Amino acid sequence: MTATGTTTLLGVAAEAALAVPGVAGLQPRLAHCLAAAAAPTRTDTAPHRMPPEAGIRADRAPDGSGWRIEVRCVLAEGHRTLDTAQNVHDRVRTAVTFHLATHGVAEPVTVAVTVTRIAADVASQVFERR
Repeated sequence: MTATGTTTLLGVAAEAALAVPGVAGLQPRLAHCLAAAAAPTRTDTAPHRMPPEAGIRADRAPDGSGWRIEVRCVLAEGHRTLDTAQNVHDRVRTAVTFHLATHGVAEPVTVAVTVTRIAADVASQVFERR
C-alpha cells in the first residue's frame, strides 16, 4: 500500500476531522453498518467498534484530476454547526493536501462535509437528571 493510497488518506482525513472542536465523532456510511451487522457473531463480549475511517470516503475524481473526500460527522451540542462544518472542511482539505504533498503528489482535493446529527451533551444530561 502506498502512502498516498485511499486507506492512508482515510486515516489522515479522520484524524483531522476528529481534531476539530465540536466534532463528537464520525458517522459510518450505511455500507459499513450493514457489513458489520452481517459479520459472523463475535465470540468475545467486547462491543464492536467501528473505526473512525468508516465515516470518511475517499475517491479519485472520475477524470483522475485529484481526490474527492466525503466526511460524515456527528457534532457536539453547543457548537455552531456551520462554523464547525467549515472548520472540518478546511482542516481535512489542508491535512490531505499536505499529506499528498509530503509524498510528492500535488493534486487538488475536494472535501464535502455532511453533518449527520447533533449529539446531546451527556455530562449535562446526567447532572440535570439528579
